[in-house]
Amino acid sequence: MYRIYMQTLRYNTAFPAFAFAAFLSIGLAALPAMSQERNAPPEKPAGDKALASDKADKLPPLPADAHVQQSIQFGGKTLNYTVTVGTLATRDGEGKKTGDVVFTAYTVDAGKDAARPVTFAMNGGPGASSVYLNFGAIGPKTLDVGNEGDSPSDPATLHDNPGTWLDFTDLVFIDPIGTGFSRSLVSMDETKKEFYKTTPDIEYLSRAIYDWLVKNDRLTSRKYFVGESYGGFRGPRITHYLQSQLGVAMNGVVLVSPYLNPAIDENGELSPLPWMVTLPSIVAAHLERENKLTPAAMADVIAYTQGEYATDLLKGHSDPEATPRLIKKVTELTGLDPAFVRYSGGRLETGAYLREVHREQGKIGSVYDSNVTSFDPFPFAPEQRSNDPILASIIAPTTTAMVDFVTRVVGWKVDARYNALSYEVNAAWDRGDDLRRGAVPQLREAVAADPKIHVLIVHGWNDLSCPFMGSLLTVDQMPVMGDVSRVSVKEYPGGHMFYTRPSSRGLLHSDVKAMYGLH
Repeated sequence: MYRIYMQTLRYNTAFPAFAFAAFLSIGLAALPAMSQERNAPPEKPAGDKALASDKADKLPPLPADAHVQQSIQFGGKTLNYTVTVGTLATRDGEGKKTGDVVFTAYTVDAGKDAARPVTFAMNGGPGASSVYLNFGAIGPKTLDVGNEGDSPSDPATLHDNPGTWLDFTDLVFIDPIGTGFSRSLVSMDETKKEFYKTTPDIEYLSRAIYDWLVKNDRLTSRKYFVGESYGGFRGPRITHYLQSQLGVAMNGVVLVSPYLNPAIDENGELSPLPWMVTLPSIVAAHLERENKLTPAAMADVIAYTQGEYATDLLKGHSDPEATPRLIKKVTELTGLDPAFVRYSGGRLETGAYLREVHREQGKIGSVYDSNVTSFDPFPFAPEQRSNDPILASIIAPTTTAMVDFVTRVVGWKVDARYNALSYEVNAAWDRGDDLRRGAVPQLREAVAADPKIHVLIVHGWNDLSCPFMGSLLTVDQMPVMGDVSRVSVKEYPGGHMFYTRPSSRGLLHSDVKAMYGLH
């Protein structure tokens, strides 16, 4: 879930943006002790090393890996599996331990069947743990959160997930450093260099995947990656790094509401792209409120966006009829106040739209799904001052459910805070040029290098943090490398976390299972 980066580029709020606005082949015997060794930092002064050592000494050690047997009812049958909560160490170029990456693994028959696929899952942020994909989308247990009317004080009760992927793949959920119970053991300055930066983040997480495969004798299994939001930015880069540097090839990649191509949102004064990216999601939300949202209706919206809307935006004053025509059509499509659309010039800025669409009810829409609302506590402020409605409702139940599951059900007794969503990590993240370049180059390279790999990009129609139109436009510009269906985009009812809707979660399950069956 969530990309905390792009929302601040679209509109100014008092909170960081999440679209969370919510992103190779070397011999295995020659692997470095830690992925960062390739660009190992210069020798640190003794004082800094002492500080890191002091920090490690003050933190109680994390428990040994813990296991528990569980089962769910799936498709009329009992599915038995093992849950493991454990750690993977990160190390610097000198072999010194720098952090603990915590994972939650679900394996059928204790993971002894090497022919069974294994899927690695990560959320985004930066600063989000993997609990959202785990309990929201694909894990064997699910939690009812994230939809209109849900409350943070609702019981955090887990129940069997009819949309789990565990029927066709083992699952390993990885929490990046600073999220969940995963932690750095070095100073904050070193933490930023080793973990809170685009390239080191990709390298240590790739190494964590490699280490889990070796530790569990699963190197010869079919391997997949699923990443949501900024995890969707990580996906192509991790896949390419594993493929080209660690000698581990993924069979497929699923990108859920991915933060894939940041450049597409820039230069809204001259380029029509930013407005083209968001308009279809705004229209989808209106169609849903009117009970008219269908793939056929959205096909017409997409065609208008790529055609007449784009050309009218580009014409500007050169065609006196272009802007009035555009405003009239956008008003019809969105159902918004004609004056609001006219004053915006048909260019619907996300933050302004979210405050306008439910203004008569005194409510504000979520950037992750504008049809999920909460009351606006500051309705007369010049800008949004409250937290996002979905964020405000999900942190408490997901945190409660995960901590209870890990400590009581699995028995991994830990003396530490659980970070479902860390604003501290997001604030410390180095958002340099490497982040702005996105992950499309690595996606292209990974697909070009492996003629059998498949990539499925999935979105919710209503998502304004990582709109589906951005992925459609991006994939349409990729060269066709063999079968055009090897990289595909699909959309479902819902928003950024469309999988909180059982029907959309079921569609995702079917589409992903079909993709896995291609290998």
